[in-house]
Amino acid sequence: MRIASFNINGIKARLPRLLEWLEETKPDVACLQEIKTQDEGFPAAEFEKIGYGAIWHGQKSFNGVAILTRDQQPGETKRGLNGEPEDEHSRYLEANVKGAGGRSVRIASIYLPNGNPHPGPKFDFKLRWMKRLRDRAAEIWEEEIPAVLAGDYNVIPRDNDVFSVKAMQNDALMQPESRAGYQRMLNDGWTDPLGLTYPQGNIWTYWDYRSGGWQRDQGFRIDHLLLSPLAADRLKSCGVDKEHRGREKASDHAPTWVELDY
Repeated sequence: MRIASFNINGIKARLPRLLEWLEETKPDVACLQEIKTQDEGFPAAEFEKIGYGAIWHGQKSFNGVAILTRDQQPGETKRGLNGEPEDEHSRYLEANVKGAGGRSVRIASIYLPNGNPHPGPKFDFKLRWMKRLRDRAAEIWEEEIPAVLAGDYNVIPRDNDVFSVKAMQNDALMQPESRAGYQRMLNDGWTDPLGLTYPQGNIWTYWDYRSGGWQRDQGFRIDHLLLSPLAADRLKSCGVDKEHRGREKASDHAPTWVELDY
């Protein structure tokens, strides 16, 4: 089972590139972020044509997450996070997806708040949201099921996950509080497969459109797929579809994936 995370940065603007990637790499599950469309504008029919079922949680012009599954319909289990009723952002969607052997894997598509400018209310919201995500992760943990929490976490976990520490040192993505929130989930027992597979770092998932970030390979790693113990035990491989970032009218993120033996 190949499970991928892809911040598409506008599903309508990037639809040709998204369909191209799906048909070329054929992930079993694709967790999308920043779809940037209201629910009624989501192009579900386009995915059905190539064999993907979909659920989505949209929002006009901003945010938005979706889960696509090949040859099946995802079984939605939760949308949104508890703990802050006034939060209307579309940033969390969760579903059960069946593997080849018939066993379900719990999968979440996550778009964690950016948090800039730092300090300020947006950064405070980011930290509260991370706490709410951790609370939900603990509930999933208690179910003792294979689970993958996939998405754009907007956190650069380590110094070697960024092209220049100095360039990003004041950014919300790299603040000690952001890193600590991410590390707490690892301390809870969730596995970061890309971080473990590439301890030397220098594996980017995002390149800014500005200042020739892609052309200079000045990127950083903010897209993560955290695995529960039962999922980590089945890990076969992981990687980044970097080549897709270089295509015409591409997202500023590259698809990031894990392959599990299910």
